[in-house]
Amino acid sequence: MTRRKKSARFVEIAAAAGVSTATVNRVLNESGSVSAPTRAKVVAAAKRLGVPRVLPDPRHGLTRFDVILAQSPTPYFRRLELALQRTAQMLDARIVIHRHRVDAQDEAQVLAAIGKSSQPGHRRDGLMVALRDSPAVRQALREQIASGLPVVTLMSPIAEVPQLHYAGIDNLSAGRTAGHFIGRLAGASQGAPDGVHPAGQVLLLTHSLSYRAHAERMLGCQQVLAQRHPQLAVSAPVECLDDADRCHLAVQRALLTARGNGRPLVAIYHSGAGTGGVASALQQAGAGLPHIAWIGHELSDDHRRWLQQGLLDLVIDQDPDGQIVAGLQHLLHACGYVEQAAPTEPNEFRLFCAENLRRPTPYLDAPLAAPLDKIVR
Repeated sequence: MTRRKKSARFVEIAAAAGVSTATVNRVLNESGSVSAPTRAKVVAAAKRLGVPRVLPDPRHGLTRFDVILAQSPTPYFRRLELALQRTAQMLDARIVIHRHRVDAQDEAQVLAAIGKSSQPGHRRDGLMVALRDSPAVRQALREQIASGLPVVTLMSPIAEVPQLHYAGIDNLSAGRTAGHFIGRLAGASQGAPDGVHPAGQVLLLTHSLSYRAHAERMLGCQQVLAQRHPQLAVSAPVECLDDADRCHLAVQRALLTARGNGRPLVAIYHSGAGTGGVASALQQAGAGLPHIAWIGHELSDDHRRWLQQGLLDLVIDQDPDGQIVAGLQHLLHACGYVEQAAPTEPNEFRLFCAENLRRPTPYLDAPLAAPLDKIVR
């Protein structure tokens, strides 16, 4: 095969990139000043044409990603920050992550964080958020995407925002999984309904239904129990706002109601945090109480202990490390750092019970050994 001349290859690259051959020469030989967008077009065209040479990096300077997280002491958000810190240490030195914590209830603060780059005078190259869905948040994210910015949401999808990448779990499926196991753990042992009185009661606890993730988890659980286990009476979701005292009171009330109507409380599904209140209420109810199936979310040190004690039966974990990796993969692909795009389907969630806890050391409370100088606060 006759090798084509170098000049002919430059002509092809120039045609594919829509630039002059002189521009191609300056970019590939790094011999002159070319704007960043033009440089990126030339390098991309050379890659598509399979040019057999080491191509220059189209990026110059720092790449800045803003990460906006709702300020929360819950295990999920604590693990999300640890995951961000761990992952940031593996990034190229030119990638800087700016982390912001915002009060999720203060919409003005949330919108200001979305609309303003963390570093005045510097370009924002990507945005990742873990926030509550609202019309104002949707519009703010649409404006960022319209400006050409790649945007990722974690934890919960945000509706009606085209081109927004979701790096989280299928929350409806997580709730259906909870319903499936409640039916297996509690429903089968309760027998068939007598046509009038349900055989047992299921208590549903959540953070707040204003968060789409929690609303979907509750809906999924209700769907499965209604379809497959009609002998179980399922409560309307009780919003506990991740507060342990509210959780404690909700379980106490459910136990009193069960004693009053003669239909036992057979299962609890809690989609949020504040589960210390669930544990204390069950423990205070006494050793003579028949086992109540309990399913929760997120693998924390407390949940590990209660799984080992047999108080908690199953934990549905949304893998914050996996969410951070998937979110960063999308941003890095959009900025040209990696060739493979992030998967478009939701991340997989994980299930933990007493038999597959492998970590002998604290899961959340153990400090990281490496310095965390990759995250800018």
